[in-house]
Amino acid sequence: MTKEIRKKIEDDLKNNHIMLYMKGTPDDPQCGFSAQVVNILNSYEVKYGSRNVLEDWDLREGIKEYANWPTVPQLYIGGNFVGGCDITVELHQKQELAKLLL
Repeated sequence: MTKEIRKKIEDDLKNNHIMLYMKGTPDDPQCGFSAQVVNILNSYEVKYGSRNVLEDWDLREGIKEYANWPTVPQLYIGGNFVGGCDITVELHQKQELAKLLL
């Protein structure tokens, strides 16, 4: 991962309490997993930042290395990696995600 990509990720996490790296945008998700996470976050009516990894190959690969997690979407809260779609869905179903978000 380049220094520029690492800095972009660190700046994103510093400037957004909730940050989602996804395929597409919240208004136009480009995969079902990203859409699921967006729908969950939107259900809590919280503000969150997002980055479309489809627009930047280096970011797409860099975020996987940053979290040591092989897939996107990736959700971060308070600068900490929470997980991908499955983990986000599970936390939401167990009503544990709200504690992290709010």
